[in-house]
Amino acid sequence: MRSDHRRRAFPRSHFRLWPAVAGPALLLALSAAAHAEPVLANVHARQSVSLNGKWNTIIDPYDVGYVDYRGVSQDALAKPTRGFALDRRQQDKSELLEYNFDTSPTLTVPGDWNSQNDRLLYYEGTLWYRRRFDAPKSAPGNRLFVYFGAANYEADVYFNGWRLGRHVGGFTPFAYEITDLAKEKDNSLVVRVNNRRRPEGVPAMNTDWWNYGGLTREVLLVQMPRTFIAQYHVGLKAGTRDSIEVTVQLDGPRKQQKVTVTLAGLGLKAEARTDASGMARIEFPVAQIPLWSPERPALHDVVLSSKTDQIADRIGFRTIKTAGTDILLNDKPVFLRGICIHEENPIRGGRAYSVEDARMLLGWAKELNANFVRLAHYPHNEHMARVADELGLMVWEEIPVYWAIQWKNADTLHLAQSQLTELIARDQNRASVVVWSVANETPITAERTRFLKTLVDTARSLDGSRLISAAMEVHGDKQNPDLRIVDDPFGEFTDLVSFNQYIGWYDGLPDKTARISWSIKYPKPVVISEFGADALQGWHADALTRFSEEYQEDLYRKTIAMLRKIPAWRGVTPWILADFRSPRRVLPNVQDGWNRKGLIGQNGKKKKAFAFLKAFYDEIEQRAARGK
Repeated sequence: MRSDHRRRAFPRSHFRLWPAVAGPALLLALSAAAHAEPVLANVHARQSVSLNGKWNTIIDPYDVGYVDYRGVSQDALAKPTRGFALDRRQQDKSELLEYNFDTSPTLTVPGDWNSQNDRLLYYEGTLWYRRRFDAPKSAPGNRLFVYFGAANYEADVYFNGWRLGRHVGGFTPFAYEITDLAKEKDNSLVVRVNNRRRPEGVPAMNTDWWNYGGLTREVLLVQMPRTFIAQYHVGLKAGTRDSIEVTVQLDGPRKQQKVTVTLAGLGLKAEARTDASGMARIEFPVAQIPLWSPERPALHDVVLSSKTDQIADRIGFRTIKTAGTDILLNDKPVFLRGICIHEENPIRGGRAYSVEDARMLLGWAKELNANFVRLAHYPHNEHMARVADELGLMVWEEIPVYWAIQWKNADTLHLAQSQLTELIARDQNRASVVVWSVANETPITAERTRFLKTLVDTARSLDGSRLISAAMEVHGDKQNPDLRIVDDPFGEFTDLVSFNQYIGWYDGLPDKTARISWSIKYPKPVVISEFGADALQGWHADALTRFSEEYQEDLYRKTIAMLRKIPAWRGVTPWILADFRSPRRVLPNVQDGWNRKGLIGQNGKKKKAFAFLKAFYDEIEQRAARGK
């Protein structure tokens, strides 16, 4: 690597956001001040060096080590003159220096700081990370990026004393190019992470999950050719099962060159030439391609190549759409046998981030005989969708537009769009992902509906091959206390009518479910996105004792009987697979900072309701197999 420390403005390469009529979109993040570089597609298929492991850290609640560079152009680097970003070491004993990364304690990356240090369990504020490393050797002309799977919530990144930029949003990936700043020896990467909740943020001030802070996902040094395949989408052409459509975007100086897509296992190969912007579209026919489904999760080896680069992926092909009140997977009706999941390892008690975590959580879903999971309430790590591809689990992915958001704030809307765009850019090639969700339990106002409609338009313009939804609210009727009404104007713009309801837990006792009737305005498939009750694993009592396993099991039994009466009912994701931490849950000796609605306890043991739900899903599967 060159050891060029000169101030340099990196060339920016942003993909255009295509209208929906143009077909599947190729994406980079919105050109926001929070994110200066592209979202790198399929980063795990690239040559990379892990920076995971022990990082030196400094807790900085007053931000004494921070120098604010928001006034500096985002198209240029800035060299700080003070602050922790300099990563200075004392040169002689008389020099005043009030920090020292070398002697500071360490935290493990990836990982949240809350579960690694008791002092940080409830901490909200700034924490500095520092990692020193030697640059990997590479071919002449290669480019080097530093890639972050996620940092919650706001990350300012510095490399060898130069400011790379800021990323805002705690659950999506970002990367910065460091080609001309890297030295062969002793590079310093410093990251200021701040997880403080903000009224203008997405999410905002109030959530029902733990506000884990830190570098919660992996950090990689990624090598790329000088001109590389930055983004791509490979899928069935909209409305067909016999035509594959591919879009490819190059980044670098040689934007015009031939690109080839190969599916060797199917004997398919096609090519096209990129235009002046580096983009190419390829379309070719296929005959009787094995389709991806929960019963047969077929994945195909796909290789995309150009004169300067090559990347491989495993991609499934399937269709998902609605027809009236039915959901059609590969043109066949499907009932979504689902479960909600938080990105948390309940046994370890911290943010989930690894392939092993994904296999544990999704493995539990498979044990439940689920064919569908709702990844709530924010984008989970990339391993979740990839493991779901392998296991045959359909996936609902969501951005954290949660409860109250500043609906009139243009910056808040832009932040929500950025998170949605980055999520779609990362997971657009995952067959398992069948739903993009733009919100959860948002109160109805005209401003909120306009906000969410803008997100729907964004999602459809980027990817028209999936369903759009949100978890809406249910309302009562003053004249009829047993009537529940779903009449959200936002439902006009979604493909599914999805809503959360907690009759029997927050609304009366389980017996109340037998009296409930429903009024649902939109003639669309109904998916119940949440229901449930808390239960402390191992606590047994009668079915009317709150927090007992028997109460939870009884509520599940009676709720399913109630939902069967909804003619358009086509799926359900009960809340939730496993217990998870929440500072809102304070009941001593029962909750102790945990939401206990899981079907699995924090000890990994299943509660009684798990067996009941599995038996119901077995019945649904058997009826579908008989064609009933």
